[in-house]
Amino acid sequence: MNLALHIARRYLFSKKTHNVINIISGISVCGVAVGTMALVCVLSVFNGFGSLIENLFSSFDPDLKISLVEGKSFSVQQAEIAKLRHLPEVVSFAEVVQENAMLRFEDRQTSASVKGVSDSYQQMVDMPRIIISGEYLLKDPAFNYGVSGVGLASTLGYAPYFSSPIYIYAPNRTKRVNLARPEESFNQDKVFASAVFAVQQQEYDTKLLIIPISLARELFQYDSATVTSIELKISDKANFDKTKEKIKSLLGPQFKVLDRYEQQEDYFKIMEIEKWITYLILSFILLIAVFNVIGSLSMLIIDKKNDIQTLRNMGADDSLIRRIFLFEGWLISFLGAVAGIFAGAALCILQEQFGFITLPDASNAIVPAYPVHLEFSDLILVFVTVVVMGFFAAWYPARQIKKD
Repeated sequence: MNLALHIARRYLFSKKTHNVINIISGISVCGVAVGTMALVCVLSVFNGFGSLIENLFSSFDPDLKISLVEGKSFSVQQAEIAKLRHLPEVVSFAEVVQENAMLRFEDRQTSASVKGVSDSYQQMVDMPRIIISGEYLLKDPAFNYGVSGVGLASTLGYAPYFSSPIYIYAPNRTKRVNLARPEESFNQDKVFASAVFAVQQQEYDTKLLIIPISLARELFQYDSATVTSIELKISDKANFDKTKEKIKSLLGPQFKVLDRYEQQEDYFKIMEIEKWITYLILSFILLIAVFNVIGSLSMLIIDKKNDIQTLRNMGADDSLIRRIFLFEGWLISFLGAVAGIFAGAALCILQEQFGFITLPDASNAIVPAYPVHLEFSDLILVFVTVVVMGFFAAWYPARQIKKD
């Protein structure tokens, strides 16, 4: 064993001349352990919320969404799109026309995003999972129907199978606004509510109405081959990343091919930014705890002054003596890091299994307890952070040792 490390280990666990030094060393280890545990737990909670949001969006967002890089609408009769339909990796192909419109139900009105979808859209989205009232239905021989978010239904005050229709008003793109008769500047049609869904995301729950694509094309004045986007469901047996690249290569640079993360990139980026800002803040708090190592080492150097002189008399140079106390500081940080990581990981696993730390007002929350997701990369990051801080904390008092 390395001589400096061996002596440092003996100094850490042996009884000192003054018992207070043992107490200070113990406090240093505990301080580092508590800071490390807090860092592990907070990063895991952010991972948990990220996974929760991803699961919520995965209930509604398609595997891949295709739209134009520049422009709004395109034709599905293009040769590239025709090839896309017949790819073996594509399980479902849904045409979409989506625009903003005004909705009116009886004496209430609001703006919304109206999404016209083809019949295959039902295979794209896990509707039974998100529908909370009614049944998914967009048309029958007599009427057109709409499926909306729960927030939108609440704003307008309707529920599935109400006898009154929801009127949709879309600007007429071919006419100028007639100030004398402004109603003539809008295309108008109606649907009846068939179902209400809840994705637990404001973007969908409060703003989205799904209707048949044929009706959407009439309202927004698109022909029967025009769409604003295409949504794809990819086979579970296919390699997703390779399939995405294959589709991008097939369609060319004029099209965007977005996976679920890219469709909600802003949400996930905000989560990542919040996570790393929190990491930096907690790292500064942890740095304060690591400063205890400086005090612990300084006291130990004073306590072992006679030992230092004896080592010098035996031929030890200043480099060896400095390494002894450097290793002493590293051992304190290492023990605190290992203890904190194990404690934090254990707490996260218990929370994941039993959910004993609940959210405020859990009855109205999406999940009753704080979601956690432990990632090995976070444990490595925390460990490296603590060890690096411990190195610099031990380096300062150790370098002050000079020959008398």
